[in-house]
Amino acid sequence: MPERAGVVLIVDDIPENLSLLHDALDESGYTVLVATNGQDALLRARQSAPDVILLDAMMPGIDGFETARRLKADFATQAIPIVFMTGLTETEHVVAAFAAGGADYVTKPIRPQEVLARIAAHLQNARQMRQARSALDAFGQATVAVRASDGKLVWQTPLARQLLNAYFGTERDATPPRLLEWIAAADAARREGREHPTLLVAQGSRRLMSTFHDQTGDDEWLVVLREENDGSAIESLMAAFRLTTREAEVLYWVTQGKTSPDIGTILGSSPRTVNKHLEHIFEKLGVETRTAAANMAMGRMRARPDTAGA
Repeated sequence: MPERAGVVLIVDDIPENLSLLHDALDESGYTVLVATNGQDALLRARQSAPDVILLDAMMPGIDGFETARRLKADFATQAIPIVFMTGLTETEHVVAAFAAGGADYVTKPIRPQEVLARIAAHLQNARQMRQARSALDAFGQATVAVRASDGKLVWQTPLARQLLNAYFGTERDATPPRLLEWIAAADAARREGREHPTLLVAQGSRRLMSTFHDQTGDDEWLVVLREENDGSAIESLMAAFRLTTREAEVLYWVTQGKTSPDIGTILGSSPRTVNKHLEHIFEKLGVETRTAAANMAMGRMRARPDTAGA
């Protein structure tokens, strides 16, 4: 067992149970935290971010089920696996434990070896998920995981949170209704073998595109958010091909499939002036057609890194 196997928060109001579990976990190399009621458990979990929570189902005050629901409703603690400890083995109580957000349960009287085995399994899964999310965070990926059945936002990267707030005005960790509607429609289309269009939300010169990436569980969808920005694309074309601002603007709108009259209307110029700019663009890019120029420009724009505020 490594020197630090992980951090476990034990929540129980019975001193004998705390002592038994604390000693077993401590001897196995875990760092052990203790809370004797639901309110303290919420505070300790938020402050210390344990790897696993061992939670007594029946406690005075806030019971284990309500404590679990509050933990799962808080973005800071919702990913922590919860293992319920209960002497209630009736089906209704087991169902209640899972409905409240529990990942597993053990029955009382507590058998330390069983608890250790279950904690080890959940700890490994939690670490794998955390590593995957950290990798996405490190590469600046805007990614969210949404549960299709109830629309719950299971987790999101920091960049995704910024984009959701910027485009949908979400102040809490909730899935925007418009994104939920698109997920439901796209999920249905996938099940029927049909293509479903990307969700596009425009905000001035910026656009947010949402696309399905993968299915992470039976009912969870991984959605990638990508922001496109006319201004940053134009700047990248200026730098790549040594274009003037107006030439870069013309080339950008060529990549969007616009005709010379369309571009003239957008930029407040005549089609003749647009065509003059195109002549200079062709010369600088070493091409002879709009299609060739557009292909070169799109290749450059795909290669540029995306940023949340570009």
